[in-house]
Amino acid sequence: MILKQKKRIFYLMVILTGIMVILLIRLAYIQFLMRISLLPQSRYTLQEMSTIQRERSITLDSGRGRFYDRHGLSLTDETIPVVVLFPMDRGMPQSHAMDSKVEEISEILGVSSVSFYKLWGDLREPLIWRSSKGGDPLSLNTSQANLITKMNVSGIKVLPYNKRYNNNLSGEQWLGFLTQPNEKLNHTNSGIQVKQGGAGLERTLEALLKGIGPTFAYYTVDGKNKPISGTGIRVKAPDNPYYPLRFITTIDKSLQQQIEKLTKQSGMKQGAVVVLDTSNADVVAMVSAPFYNPLAIHPEQGEWNNKALQAVTPGSIFKTVIAAAALEAGVTSTQEKFHCTGHYGKYGLSCWKEEGHGTLTLEQAYAQSCNVVFASLAERLTSEQIQDTAQAMGLGKRVGWEDHDILGLSQMKPFDHEESGVVFAPSSYLLDGGVRAQSGIGQRDVTMTPLQAANLVVSLLHKGQVQAPRILERISYHNGQVMKKLTSHAYPKTERSIRPETARLLTLWMRKVVTEGTGQSLSTSEWPLAGKSGTAQVILKGNPKNNQWFIGYGPVNQPKYAVAVLFQHVSPDTKNKATALFGQIMGLLSSSTDSSSDSGW
Repeated sequence: MILKQKKRIFYLMVILTGIMVILLIRLAYIQFLMRISLLPQSRYTLQEMSTIQRERSITLDSGRGRFYDRHGLSLTDETIPVVVLFPMDRGMPQSHAMDSKVEEISEILGVSSVSFYKLWGDLREPLIWRSSKGGDPLSLNTSQANLITKMNVSGIKVLPYNKRYNNNLSGEQWLGFLTQPNEKLNHTNSGIQVKQGGAGLERTLEALLKGIGPTFAYYTVDGKNKPISGTGIRVKAPDNPYYPLRFITTIDKSLQQQIEKLTKQSGMKQGAVVVLDTSNADVVAMVSAPFYNPLAIHPEQGEWNNKALQAVTPGSIFKTVIAAAALEAGVTSTQEKFHCTGHYGKYGLSCWKEEGHGTLTLEQAYAQSCNVVFASLAERLTSEQIQDTAQAMGLGKRVGWEDHDILGLSQMKPFDHEESGVVFAPSSYLLDGGVRAQSGIGQRDVTMTPLQAANLVVSLLHKGQVQAPRILERISYHNGQVMKKLTSHAYPKTERSIRPETARLLTLWMRKVVTEGTGQSLSTSEWPLAGKSGTAQVILKGNPKNNQWFIGYGPVNQPKYAVAVLFQHVSPDTKNKATALFGQIMGLLSSSTDSSSDSGW
């Protein structure tokens, strides 16, 4: 019996010794290894996390990369002085002098001292003072900021705050917006939340934009979550001269804003404007309507969608493709004469001009946008010939600049949710001449994006070689050192292109559209212009509507810009608004170019 008891004691001692050894090993691990090792799915060590648990903080700057226009002007991020309230120590006695200071601060902030004291006294987390409930942080002027700082009231600080976006509407959907992830970056008590890209460049460049950490102001609390007296308010910021990164776009901020203003004045409810630099297809401006507020996104309303990248029915601007296909295939020539009576005679097709255009050449048919001629040409062509020519002119595929294996990204595609559009739906690709005839005037299944439409013009000006529009020019470190230049490029020359002589002919015919055709209202413009109008019939919720287009370039003698304008879902009896807006935009561009030349740019 005694022997058994000794054995039990021995085994118990072995077990207890084993437990003690395990605890000592665990303690050593915590003390020496976990204090320098990052916790799983965190950028902090255990030692840092234990400190963070005792901190209550508010983010002043997310550390996210900044966007700039082609001239170095900021497109995002403005640093403003704001008032930050920290929970007050209720144990501190209030004095008449403090009450006087708080009353003066309250007056600056636009509230009564009673309301201010109540809000301040109820705080459990730091608070940035805003202009209204849910509004922008209130930006102080220099005198206000200096006055509040000089008062030196404990728990009330003037700090620099980085405002990513302004709380207003714009047509810059290509830039995108930020959305709140499901979980905070670190411990739930830290108060630090870093948003991520929800659309546009914010989303496609997320891996590079997120930076190396936020700047935040914090104070320390005790076990009862009360501020510890004497610890003060501190600011933590990453100490790295290379971050946040700078993203230089091809956008001209001034032109973008002025074109947004013209677009709004035009009454565009849905649609887009794309302005490309003809030398390299860089996006100078891209406007989408309806406008959106990046700080108030309503996903179900879809205003954040970039209409410039969404494919819709093009109408007569697609006749540019049919003309090219017919000339390339040799089914017509510039000498052939056509006759339009106003009716096609089958498939229910007719010309927009009821009495017909009479006898005309292909050039005249293009200038007058004759449906009868282009339906006839489309029937002469095979579906493959139309499809192949469209592909050779940058349609039916995404044309936006992209590249692979850049800065650790397997693929970089700055244009978010860019659509490719179609020429023939898979079910109708090999069907009868009626499909081809309707497609020949840009109806039925044909769709293209405004970006493709503007790029079509640029490609014609480049002798038919399809270009790849670019919106991001380079990425630099915060100190200005270039990290990566995203060089402009065309699509690989191994892809089929239309002949240079065909491309040149079409650009000349675009000029005829303005001098003698459907774009004659543009003939008095300051710049000599060229282009092609288009009207597509669509159905919206059972009601007939039109998509109105105008694409073109200017000035004719030395092209600088290619522009595509789309008004979606307008009343069928409305005059083509796209042509008028195209003219206004070209007028703006011409005056801007003159001003730039005068200033020595």
